[in-house]
This record gives sequence, structure tokens and C-alpha cells, in this order.
Amino acid sequence: MSPEPSIDPSTPAAPGTPVSAASGAGPAGGVAPVATPRHTGVGTYLLGAVAIAALVSSGLLWQKLNTIQEQLARQSADAGAQAVEARTVARQAEELVRDTAARLSVTEARVGEVALQRSQLEELMQSLSRSRDENLVVDIESAIRLAQQQAQLTGSLEPLVATLKSANQRIERAAQPRLAPVQRAIGRDLDRLTRATVTDTAGLLVRLDDLVRQVDELPVQNAVAQAAATRRLAAAAPGPANAGAAPQGDQAWWQTTLRRSWEVVRDEARNLVRVSRIDQPEAILLAPEQTFFLRENLKLKLLNARLGVLARQFESARADLAAATAALNKYFDPASRRTQAAAALLQTAQASMKAAEQPRLDETLSALATAAAGR
Repeated sequence: MSPEPSIDPSTPAAPGTPVSAASGAGPAGGVAPVATPRHTGVGTYLLGAVAIAALVSSGLLWQKLNTIQEQLARQSADAGAQAVEARTVARQAEELVRDTAARLSVTEARVGEVALQRSQLEELMQSLSRSRDENLVVDIESAIRLAQQQAQLTGSLEPLVATLKSANQRIERAAQPRLAPVQRAIGRDLDRLTRATVTDTAGLLVRLDDLVRQVDELPVQNAVAQAAATRRLAAAAPGPANAGAAPQGDQAWWQTTLRRSWEVVRDEARNLVRVSRIDQPEAILLAPEQTFFLRENLKLKLLNARLGVLARQFESARADLAAATAALNKYFDPASRRTQAAAALLQTAQASMKAAEQPRLDETLSALATAAAGR
């Protein structure tokens, strides 16, 4: 057994500690004096104060806990409302995002279509511009080649000059920088054409046609009777020379008949003998029926010369004109004004023939080929 604790009598007892009867044994038999009620009342008071303090603190804690619970409830309600509102806003935002995404996709599709249409329109405009320029170049080239053929056929430079001027005006109206080299080449070729001198084929053909028409009216050297009849008709025709003569109404009929008979006999007597110098005996020996073939042969020579001019065979045309000149001087009357006029026309036709080559338009055609190739 454990030893019991010793109690010091001088040490005061703790409040609320029971005091043993044995511990206070005095000298008179071991019974301690009764002094405990005071200490018991103090302890009771202390216990009551502690209980009251505990109750007050408990009340305060309970009130604070209620306040905290109310705040938590309000915060929880607010958080729930905010969460509901946030979910609503999130749902609206999600719908707005989906709507915006759909509109954005539609807008992107439309922008893509517009971009595609714009690119197609630009390509179409470029192709139209290129096709217009190409058509212009092709038209100008074909017109120049046709003018070259016309110039070769007619022997005149007017078709080439007119075509080049028209092409220059069309290029100026087009106002395309890529056609500027073509315009410069056309200008240089125009200058070269204006300085060139070639045979006036149109004028030469007109002269030859006039000669062909005059062949039937040219008098031959042995046409004596025709010349006498011509002079007699000219003398009988009323004119200024016969204006002073007396009118036939003042003469008797027998006088008029006698006068006309005398004139005929006189002209015939004069034409019985004709003295003239004949350098070409063939002209006098030419029979009247051969005159027709002489005139037709002269026409054929002139027509051959005309064909030679059209074919640009100037040597052959000169030979035909020389033969026609020889026949004209040999068989036709050189004293006649018509013969002299025909001889002058033949000399002019021979002098107007030139064998100069027509200028070529190689520079313009080369510039057109370069423009058509797109370089």
C-alpha cells in the first residue's frame, strides 16, 4: 500500500478541499477545531462566478455564431443568385458567341465570294483589255498587208499612206502604253513613204486609156480623099468666116448649083496630083482595108503596155510604148494635131515610168508582231 500523504498543519487548505477529521487532532484527544465554513462559501462564490462567466461567454459565442450563420446564409443566397445570374449570362454569352460565330462564318463566306468575284472581274477586265489590244493589233496588221497588196496592184503609195495614218489615229484613241513602239514605227514608215518616189500608175493608166480612145481618130498619111472631104465640109459649114457672105436666098437656084459644082470640080482637080515627101513608103502603100488592122495593132500594143504597168513589168511596157511610137510616126500623119497630141502622150507615159521599188513596212510589221506576242 502506498504511504498516505502527510499534511502540514500550518499549510492552509485549498478552497473546496475537504478537511479530514484526523488531520486536525489536537492535544485534547485528537479532535480538530471547526473552521471550514468560511472556505466553503468562498469556493461556492468562485464556482458561481465561473459558471456565470461561462454562461455569458456561451451566450456571446452563441450570438456570434448566429450572426456568422446569418451572414453565411446571406452570402450563400447571394452566391447562388450570382451563380444563377452568371449561368444565365454565360448561356446568353454562349448563344451570342454561337450567333456571332455563325454570322462571322457567313461574312467570311461572303467576303470569300466577293474576293473571288473581284479576282474574276479583274481577270475578265485584263482579258478584255488584252483581247481588245490584240484585236486592234490584228486589225492594223491585216489592213497594212491589204494596203501593201493594193499598192502593188495600183503602183501608188496612197493606200499605204492612208492605212498608216488610220492606224496611227486608232492607236492614239486606244491610249495603250504597250502600243507606243508600234506608233513610233508607224511614224518612221510614214516619213519614209512621203519621201519615196514611185510610178504614178493611176495617172499612167489614164494616159494609156486616152491613147486607146484616140487611135480611131488618128489620120493616116495616105488619107487624101478624107482630108479633102474634111476641108470641103469645113468650108461649107456656117461660121465666122462666112458671116459676111451673101445669103443663099438672094441667089438663084441655078447660081447656087453652078457654084457648088465648080467647087467640087476644083477640089477634085487639086487632089489629082499631090506632091509630098514620103520617108516611109509603107504608109503610102497601105490599103484602106489594112488601116483597120493597123489601128487594132496599135491598140493592142497600148493595151499590152497597160497590162505591163499593172504587172509592174516596166521594161515590157516601155518596149510596147516604143513600138506604138514607131507605128504612130510611121503610118499616121505627123502634121495632124491629133497625131502630135498622141505622140506627146506617149512620150509623157514613157518618161513617167520608173522602176523604183516600193518601200517596205518591215519596221511597222515587226513592232506589230512584238505587240501581238505580248512583249
